[in-house]
Amino acid sequence: MELSREQGDINLTDSRSSYWARNLSEQARVIFEEDSKYFLHQSLSTPVLNVLSKAEGIHIYDMEGRPYIDMHGNGVHNAGFNNDEVIEAVISALREKNTFTPRRYTNEHAVALAKKLVEISPEGLDRVLFAPGGSEAIEMAIMLAKQVTGKWKTISFWDSYHGNGFQASSVGGEHLFKAGNGPMMPGALHVEFPNYYRNPWGLSSPEAIDNEIIRQMELLFEKEGEIACVIGEPISATPIVPSSQFWERVKTLCHKHGALLIFDEIIEGFGRTGRMFACEHSVTPDVLVLGKSLGGGVLPFAGILTHEKYNVLQHRSIGHFTHEKNGLCAAAGLAMIESIERSELVAQAERIGRFTLDWLEAMRCRRKLVGHIGGVGLHIGIELVKDQVTKEKAIREAEAVMYMAMERGVAFKIIEGNVITLRPSLVITEVQMQWALEQIEHCIAQVEEGHYY
Repeated sequence: MELSREQGDINLTDSRSSYWARNLSEQARVIFEEDSKYFLHQSLSTPVLNVLSKAEGIHIYDMEGRPYIDMHGNGVHNAGFNNDEVIEAVISALREKNTFTPRRYTNEHAVALAKKLVEISPEGLDRVLFAPGGSEAIEMAIMLAKQVTGKWKTISFWDSYHGNGFQASSVGGEHLFKAGNGPMMPGALHVEFPNYYRNPWGLSSPEAIDNEIIRQMELLFEKEGEIACVIGEPISATPIVPSSQFWERVKTLCHKHGALLIFDEIIEGFGRTGRMFACEHSVTPDVLVLGKSLGGGVLPFAGILTHEKYNVLQHRSIGHFTHEKNGLCAAAGLAMIESIERSELVAQAERIGRFTLDWLEAMRCRRKLVGHIGGVGLHIGIELVKDQVTKEKAIREAEAVMYMAMERGVAFKIIEGNVITLRPSLVITEVQMQWALEQIEHCIAQVEEGHYY
C-alpha cells in the first residue's frame, strides 16, 4: 500500500516508531494507547505523534512539561496558543451565557465580528457568512459562485488542499483525500500551480510558467465552458508565492468569462504573510475564505467575505449551519483580531519573516541538502533535495531532520515529502526564531554527515 506524503509526515514509518520509543513517557504512553484504541486510524493523525499537556504562546508542551516551539499549529495560533485576551473574551461570553444562538436570531458578538472583518478587509468585501469550519466555508464559497454565475464547473490547482467536504476535496488537488471515494464532484478541473522552483515543462522563467498556466486556463474556459469560479490560495501552503501579475491575469480571465475568483486564506489570513490578508500582496478576490485563526486558536470557526453585489441569494441557503452565528466563537475571533492589532503582529510577522528568509538563504549556501527557500512573512518553506541540480526530493532526509528537531525542541510539519514548513505564532521573537533556525540547521548538518534518525 502506497502512503501519500502530500499533506505531511506519515505515521507508519520506522522513524515514527523510533520516535515513540525514545520520547513517549510512561504517562504519555497510557494516553497514547487509549487514543490509538478508541479513535479511527487514519493517515497523518491516528496513531498520534505525542501527547500534549497544554499549549501557550509559541509553544506546545508534552506530558513531561517539555516545551516545543510549534512551527505548524494547524494554522490556528497566529495570536499565540491560548492568548490571554482570547481566553478572557471566551470566559466573559460564557459568564454572560451569550454562546449558542439558534438560527433566525443573532447576537452582539457575531455582529461585532462581521463588522470588524469588513473594516479590516480590502475595499469591496462587504458581506460576511460564518460556518463551523474551513471545509464548510469552502463549500459556501463555491455554492455562492455557482448560484451567482448560473454555472457549475470549477478550476483549481493540483497539490492544493481546501478541506474534506465533498466539493472541498473535489477542488483540492491531492490524491490522499480523493482516492477510493469513487466519482467526485463533476466539473472540478485542475491546472498546475505556478511553482517557479519546480515545473513539469522545464521552463526557467516565472513569466513563461505563468504564461503556460494561463494558456491552460484559457483553454478550459473556452473549450469546457460553464466555469463558475477559479479557487486557489493566493500563496500556497507549501509555500509558493506566485507573481502578482499571475493573479491579476487570472482575475481578468475570470471576469472576462463571467466567473468569480475565490481565495482560500484559511491558513494565510490574519497577518501570516506580513499583511493582514495575503490577497493584499496581489489582488482582491470576489470571495475571500477565512478560518483556523478566526476561532482565536481556541474554538473552530470560519467564514467568507464577498461583495455587496453578490448579496442576491435571499431565495437560497448556502450555509444554514447550526453554529453560523455562535456568540462564543465570534467573541474569540474578535478578541484574536484585536490582539493582533494591539500587539502589531502583522508588522512583526513581516519583520521577523524578512530576518528568517535572509538567515535561511545564508544557510542554503552552507548546506548541500537545501535546494530552495520560499515564502513570505512567517509563512516559509525549506525544500530539501538530494542534489541541487537534479532537485531530487530528499524525503528520507527531511523525515530524519523533523524527528531530530523535535528532540531539540522545535516542531514543524513536512509537506510533499521534503518541504519543511515554518509557520510559527506571530508572537515569536527574533531571538526565539534564530534559536529555532539554529536547531534546524544543526539537524540538517547531522543528516548531511550521514547521521539518520
